[in-house]
Amino acid sequence: MPGSHKIFYAIYILIWIVTAIHPKYPDDWMLENLLPILFFPVVLWLDRRFGFSLFALGLMLLFGALHAVGAHYTYAEVPFFEPVRNLFHLERNDYDRVVHFLFGLLLFRPLFEILSHFVTRAGVAVFFTFCMIVAISDLYEILEWVATMLFHPDLGIAFLGTQGDLWDAEKDMLAAVIGAAINAILFLKHYRHLFREHTSWQN
Repeated sequence: MPGSHKIFYAIYILIWIVTAIHPKYPDDWMLENLLPILFFPVVLWLDRRFGFSLFALGLMLLFGALHAVGAHYTYAEVPFFEPVRNLFHLERNDYDRVVHFLFGLLLFRPLFEILSHFVTRAGVAVFFTFCMIVAISDLYEILEWVATMLFHPDLGIAFLGTQGDLWDAEKDMLAAVIGAAINAILFLKHYRHLFREHTSWQN
């Protein structure tokens, strides 16, 4: 693994450690970090096996940092989003909605790079990447609910962050789909050439 890649991982670990200090709700923090703890070794393995671009690593680092901040305060109470909430006169703290949107927007490229090793056409890679974003977003909402019920039913509202919105989970999934759709359009129209030197895609 290149040294530049190790720097990205070191920065993420540092951010994770800092945001792990005195989280607002420790039990909620533990639940929020179950998946990052499980998937961090997977990302390391994928990087060693296939090699992410620095741009893809930067996108993952940004998303990981945003999630770490959300886990520290709980998504519904991130104070840095309050000025945005006041500026647009929002009824709730929509930091979680923004991060779900950024999930589709930021993690599309890393998934796309991995899938490009298994398909022979750029369009197919874009389609399956979009499908993966949608599937992962849906699966996360289910796992979020299951984890809450299994480990801390009393944390339901705080962890799920519904803030009284009956359709919160569906809106979060839609936000991720919109982020992925934007990426899919951009990749099909403008970014295909970025991978021509590294793949055998057919036009």
